[in-house]
Amino acid sequence: MSVVGYCVRGLKRIPYLDALLEASSYWFAWRPAQGTTHIAGWGRKPTAARARKIAAETGLPFVSLEDGFLRSYGLGVQGAPLHSLIVDHTGIYYDATAPSDLENLILAADFSGEELARARNGIELLREHRLSKYNCAPDTPVIWPDERPRVLVVDQTFGDAAITYGGADASSFTRMLKAAIADNPGAEVVVKVHPDVIARKKRGYLLDAARLHNCRVWSEDISPWALLDAVDKVYVATSQFGFDALLAGKPVHCFGLPFFAGWGLTEDTQTCARRGQNRSLEQVFAAAYLRYCRYINPYTGKRCELEDTIRLIAEQRGRRQQVAGPWLGLGFSPWKRGFVPDFLGRPQRMQFAGLESDAVANCPQGTQVVAWASSLPESLVAACKKARLPLWRLEDGFLRSVGLGSDLVRPLSLVLDGQGIYYDASRPSDLESILKSTEFDSELCARAAALRELLVSRQLSKYNVGGQASELALPEDRTVILVPGQVESDASIAHGSPWLKSNRQLLEQVRRANPEAHIIYKPHPDVLAGGRVGALAGDVGELYDQMVTDIPMPTLLARVDQVHTLCSLSGFEALLRGVKVVTYGLPFYAGWGLSEDRLLSGDDDGNKGAPGALAELAAVRRCLRARGRKRTLDELVAATLILYPTYVDPQSGDIVDVETAVQILDEKRKNAEQVGWRRALYRIVRNRFFRR
Repeated sequence: MSVVGYCVRGLKRIPYLDALLEASSYWFAWRPAQGTTHIAGWGRKPTAARARKIAAETGLPFVSLEDGFLRSYGLGVQGAPLHSLIVDHTGIYYDATAPSDLENLILAADFSGEELARARNGIELLREHRLSKYNCAPDTPVIWPDERPRVLVVDQTFGDAAITYGGADASSFTRMLKAAIADNPGAEVVVKVHPDVIARKKRGYLLDAARLHNCRVWSEDISPWALLDAVDKVYVATSQFGFDALLAGKPVHCFGLPFFAGWGLTEDTQTCARRGQNRSLEQVFAAAYLRYCRYINPYTGKRCELEDTIRLIAEQRGRRQQVAGPWLGLGFSPWKRGFVPDFLGRPQRMQFAGLESDAVANCPQGTQVVAWASSLPESLVAACKKARLPLWRLEDGFLRSVGLGSDLVRPLSLVLDGQGIYYDASRPSDLESILKSTEFDSELCARAAALRELLVSRQLSKYNVGGQASELALPEDRTVILVPGQVESDASIAHGSPWLKSNRQLLEQVRRANPEAHIIYKPHPDVLAGGRVGALAGDVGELYDQMVTDIPMPTLLARVDQVHTLCSLSGFEALLRGVKVVTYGLPFYAGWGLSEDRLLSGDDDGNKGAPGALAELAAVRRCLRARGRKRTLDELVAATLILYPTYVDPQSGDIVDVETAVQILDEKRKNAEQVGWRRALYRIVRNRFFRR
């Protein structure tokens, strides 16, 4: 196995460096240790000079490292974790004075048809999600004051190694600007400069010349795709912006020798004797993005592919765009205040207040208000409506954690709903709207199918509590029905089960309808922990045949024939596993043709005359109108687990995609320790003084 030594401390800060290098690595202060096979440094940066010298003196190969072309959502200088790394054993891609692994890959062009198809798909994915090297800049449309054509000229910061080693200098930028003006009469030339150049914190090459020639200077931080949408041609020296422009289908003129020049894709003012072969955009992309870059999920430490990285960064970017802006959080406990901002993309402005309407009345326009759904009073709903402020309801997600919320275990997922909340059947919710209106494409359904198989194979559920599966003796000649208990004081019962309100009432209904069945009752984990209401009272001996408390829900679902529930999430988890589900309330998964729904089918025998039945009839009628569309299981999974929730890595606080969340959840469950004395003490204090 290779052993890579490096003498720059900055490389020690790269997590999972060994996985990216595919070798063992270590830092040394003076000289490499015996057994070292390679010396690594950061490209052509000055910090790598000593490493290159040591490599030459010791006769060890030098390995150049650099950020990949699809690096991260945020900026590396601001601490954004690295998603891709370049490891070059020959040179480095921006150094046109010598060969590099990338140049050799493009020259060889030995790509299979499958690899070129992946390249075409990768290009389309980058276009669709509008991704580039960094992806935190605003993606807002650029509006020009007139209809003239626009030509974009890209400046770079002074002394950039990519300029020095890319065959360019200050005169290259001057020639480039003059050529852009001369070649495009009648067009407005827009010069893109770094914001720090305007602020005089950094030097560029074109600011003064752009002003001298009356060019429009663009210094705003903006997505490359937004600017590319608004121009007709692009001129670069060596900037990677030029390759983004090729991906966007724009003509590109190069006044240096970036890695994408010299292959017949660009108009070049210089030549490179080692290149000169025509290559397609797909071939250059396959070399650069599929073979040259190495990808890793920085939240799990697992190596991955380009497509996985695109999906993850696209999720981070899309979610943060959805929740951008200032926020006011109402009624959150100090514990929840610690993690709620992460699910809102860590907004620059977020304030917290109690559940008082005056906090809303004094809130500036443009602020979005968020509150925990189950504790939101109608007075605040009215106050937000009066103040014309968007109100969002927050609630635990469906793959929450390893441990209980009542034990103050931080959630891995939350749902943010702008209409209602998924368990409230009396009003629409964003989840219901997704299921009602979305046309799910085959790619999303395939992703949902893979996710469902992953959850089932790894036996993951909402809380992932319970010991190892004990022996469960079940009769072979009787239908086995699982009745999952719920927290009776929970808002899901109040708003999702119009008639039956207790676990005992549910068991009575199930036993009445299935007198010969073998009924298993599993109390809710929060009830067992002593923090919530829902324990059975009175004589219940005939209502069930067996009670289980220490068997994880996924294990139990694999052994039963049916699940009968008011509105428990266990019904959804049963559907994932192909188990028949009968609902007695109005859970979010009812009404889509996947479960047997007693209320929506009109089979309400036994509920007649139940307290509040007439008052709650409106919820049933509303669901009958709003739902009823037949959905496949994969469409339900896509809506419920991919499109609706937000997932956050508990360690970094970064938004992640569901696939990453599942890996994190699985790893946490494997490493979960028994409840320690702190949590045991917390439960004693909570149950003694704060029990609800």
